[in-house]
Amino acid sequence: MAWRDESVAQRSVMWRRFRRYLLYTVLILIAVGQLFHLIWLLDYSLLKSGDLFGTEFLKLPNPPQWSNYLKAWTDGLIFPYFINSVIITGSAVILTVLAAFMLAFACARMQWKLSAAVYGFVMLGMMIPIHATLLPNFQLFAKMGLLDTYWSLIIPYVAFNLPFSTLVFTGFLQTVPRALEESALIDGCTIWGAMFRIVAPITKPAIVTVSVMTFVSAWNEFIMANTYLSSDRCRTLPFSVIKFIGYYTADYATQFACMMLVALPILVVYAFLNRYITEGVTMGALRG
Repeated sequence: MAWRDESVAQRSVMWRRFRRYLLYTVLILIAVGQLFHLIWLLDYSLLKSGDLFGTEFLKLPNPPQWSNYLKAWTDGLIFPYFINSVIITGSAVILTVLAAFMLAFACARMQWKLSAAVYGFVMLGMMIPIHATLLPNFQLFAKMGLLDTYWSLIIPYVAFNLPFSTLVFTGFLQTVPRALEESALIDGCTIWGAMFRIVAPITKPAIVTVSVMTFVSAWNEFIMANTYLSSDRCRTLPFSVIKFIGYYTADYATQFACMMLVALPILVVYAFLNRYITEGVTMGALRG
């Protein structure tokens, strides 16, 4: 009997090892599949435009064409477009976080008759497609004199990110004990003080999640920017890619270099804040 028990134990250990190795293999394959796009983008950004066409997925740059990045930086107006993107995206992130947090606090923590109706009305915003608002917003911004300004992008960016951001904040606020702000109010704190000095620091994961999601959405957006902006004064980074498209030809290698430069800030932000994003989304999904 002893040798049978030992054999069963050995098979159990081998089976656990097999499942662990299988899991690692699947995860490695998924990681390689996700990283392949970045590797492919970097590889093509270091080639000559004439070397991009062929049957190979990847080609070894020989020699690497670092001049593509210099050309993208200068001719693609990377720096002025980068400044515009920072101004527009930063403003959209700050306004979205403030508006979504206060709206979620009002709907989740305060008792008033229309809280459920207002919350449901805001959630309907997630069902509105961007393309359906382009023409009405264009006419509205034209009458208000906002076309070709930062506000023509900041306003719709905040509006389209507000429903999901409110959903994340509401789900997270439902996990925060009400006794915290009640104690603060009893001690003489105002409702604004309880909101921003007591509750807001606790919702740090949700704030980071909303900030990063809004940042990614606004940083990569091109449809509204191409509709509402007509001059280089306010244009954002995605416009640098189309700088190298002509009537009959295109500088594809430099376009890949532009796309690499455009994607780099997002990769850096997501790499440093990934833990908070996962925590915030998970918490909102559990209680939202």
